[in-house]
Amino acid sequence: MQGADTDAVAGALERGDALPGTGGFAGELDGVLVRDVLGRYPLFVERAVSDEGRRAPGQWSHDPTDLTNPNSFPAGHVRDESGSRRHWTLPSPEPFADREIAIEQVRNAVEKSVDAVDTDGLAIAFSGGVDSALLAARLDAPLYVAGFPDSHDVEAARSAADLLGTEVRVVELTHDAIERAVPEIARATGRVNAMDVQISLPLSLAAERVAADGFDRLALGQGADELFGGYAKVAKAPEDPRVEADTVRGAQREVIASLPDQLERDVLTLRAAGVEPVTPLLHDRVVDAALRLDGDLLVDGETRKVALRAAARESLPDEIASRDKKAAQYGSLAARELDRLARQAGYKRRMDDHVTQYVESLIE
Repeated sequence: MQGADTDAVAGALERGDALPGTGGFAGELDGVLVRDVLGRYPLFVERAVSDEGRRAPGQWSHDPTDLTNPNSFPAGHVRDESGSRRHWTLPSPEPFADREIAIEQVRNAVEKSVDAVDTDGLAIAFSGGVDSALLAARLDAPLYVAGFPDSHDVEAARSAADLLGTEVRVVELTHDAIERAVPEIARATGRVNAMDVQISLPLSLAAERVAADGFDRLALGQGADELFGGYAKVAKAPEDPRVEADTVRGAQREVIASLPDQLERDVLTLRAAGVEPVTPLLHDRVVDAALRLDGDLLVDGETRKVALRAAARESLPDEIASRDKKAAQYGSLAARELDRLARQAGYKRRMDDHVTQYVESLIE
């Protein structure tokens, strides 16, 4: 079992509690396969028919490369002798009645979860935004940022580190590093589409450096955008065609539902690079507090992640707490430079999904 201890998982199974106070779990308990409601740990099952020399149906692993034909085990599900079924569903609590109480509950949940992180062998992935800065301000661990020298993330991380009175170690991305890392990411994750590879590149290359420097755990601010209203498509609901919900809270739940797929990719990427991810902002207590936020505490006008920013001001300078940030693949310029490499290799933008075709060529 990865993640929570077996007693906590057994209790969650018995009660049907989707948020039992853990940081997620996946594995086997007394012959039952389980994966938590947010899929914070990857789990795969063999879907191939048993043939000579191949794993039999029923085999499972946390690493898809262990299996002949791996299939991702869905988040919130269990599998026993009677088959696979959904056991946990994300709760739909009523929002906090009072704004100040809501912010205080978010602050308590975030600070308790971050402060509980063991810093032994720990480094922090640091982009200079409010999410990773909360980790940097409250944990005694070195900071790392990956990006091309002129990238937004490198500049933002350096300026935020100055404001926090510390330093950040810069992992400078190069074309050679990208070309080397792409096949490694594809093998580890089983994914070749351009977006997944672009997102994984700065994570993978930062993690390699972290591992080379002697650290085996990497803390990230993952989940904050999904939980607290950090996406434009959530802020613009219901006008944004990328979401089906007709309210900001509904759009928040839609993007939270995308976490299992994202986390699977990121955990596999980081493990392949030699580190174990640590994600305190995805602890059950933080998830529970975020689900209780009303729409105006997620988005207020042009401001996103309203409650999280307000809560963070106890730990961070206002300049950092109020900062916007770019997605890692754009802030690091990994997406731009992977596109450039694709075009230099003859995969022009007029071609269908030209970057994915380029990724596939590197694997071949």
